[in-house]
Amino acid sequence: MSDHATRRRDVVVARPMRAILVLAAFLVFLAGLQLTVFTSRTDEWFSWTIDVPMTAVFLGAAYWSSAVLEVAGARSAGWGRARLTVWTVLVFTTLTLVVTLVHLDKFHLGADQPTGARLITWGWIAIYAGVPVAMVVALVLQRRVTTPAPDVVRLPLPVGLRWLLVGLAVVLVVTGVALLLAPEQAAEVWAWPLTPLTARAVGAWLVGLGWAAAHARLIDDVDQVRPLGWTGAAFVVLEGVALARHGDALDWSSWQALAYAAGLVWIGAVAAWILLLKAGGAAERGSSR
Repeated sequence: MSDHATRRRDVVVARPMRAILVLAAFLVFLAGLQLTVFTSRTDEWFSWTIDVPMTAVFLGAAYWSSAVLEVAGARSAGWGRARLTVWTVLVFTTLTLVVTLVHLDKFHLGADQPTGARLITWGWIAIYAGVPVAMVVALVLQRRVTTPAPDVVRLPLPVGLRWLLVGLAVVLVVTGVALLLAPEQAAEVWAWPLTPLTARAVGAWLVGLGWAAAHARLIDDVDQVRPLGWTGAAFVVLEGVALARHGDALDWSSWQALAYAAGLVWIGAVAAWILLLKAGGAAERGSSR
């Protein structure tokens, strides 16, 4: 065991929490499917109409990458690794519920909307109203769990990675909050056109990702931040595919487009560093026996 490694005790993830995370992963997969496959038909196959295809595929990629986070949380042997997933999902779903209520007039609820779109919209509202409540209940139940999980060795993150996480968290949260609070003004510095509703939807994702980065820094444990590594890698790959499909929506001579690309590189670097550290952590565990 290294000089900085310590043995950490943990408890198992409660069954209700695992069930919620599995259900959440399934639901966000469906949302990603709607936005990625039916990009130009959101008036029929999504809860509100998205006129800019790049926005639809951005959100679709975000949903699919979050499924990775939720599956990783559900499969966690101990609560230590799952809690990053749970709190990130709780923050995002709560913010998205607020965005939905603020812009409810833009959602497909009218009698003139296709029946399928109205059903999808009511499902959306039910999910975002129900999931935060269910997660709070599951958190209360989780606090009562005493069954121990297998002990693992806690390995702190490298100093450089900690600073990258802090910087990333600040950038994502500040940008996300700006989009949530002042969508029309903040949209001017985004890489492609956004409406107030889509700006706030993007903002909710950015705050959720920023929260995850900040939480990872606070946890400061190679093993426990592993889900963030997989999620970040999936996010960058999927957003790269989104750019390949609809990147013509960006003006690549503008600083906004370059800043967006730099943000993806930043997330990719953090994710890759986390995943590469896993091998070192496993070796430490093996050598400590």
